[in-house]
Amino acid sequence: QLQASGGGLVQVGGSLRLSCAASGRTLSSYVVGWFRQAPGKEREFVAAITWSGAGTYYADSVKGRFTISRDNTENTVSLQMNNLKPEDTAVYYCAADDPAQVYGSRLSEENEYDYWGQGTQVTVSS
Repeated sequence: QLQASGGGLVQVGGSLRLSCAASGRTLSSYVVGWFRQAPGKEREFVAAITWSGAGTYYADSVKGRFTISRDNTENTVSLQMNNLKPEDTAVYYCAADDPAQVYGSRLSEENEYDYWGQGTQVTVSS
């Protein structure tokens, strides 16, 4: 089971750090993706990281502002979000799956992930 945390209310230009933790499984064995869903919109890809951490992938809208990383000793994956904008307001979800099944372009496809957390709200006020 995955749990996302770290969301909150922040002003434009501010920063937040989201964390995805796993219980009952070793997150280090999985690829992990972050997705977000704004009100009235479909869920969209934000960032993903390979099981080793060697590969990271970002949506164009967050490149240069967000950084995904993992600490396999702590069994967590983080999403550092800097220079936040109002359009970053959304519920953020972390997801995980087997690296043998989800790789390459599949990393940005939400339907490829089997394991999901409950989401954490990020609100950026202008």
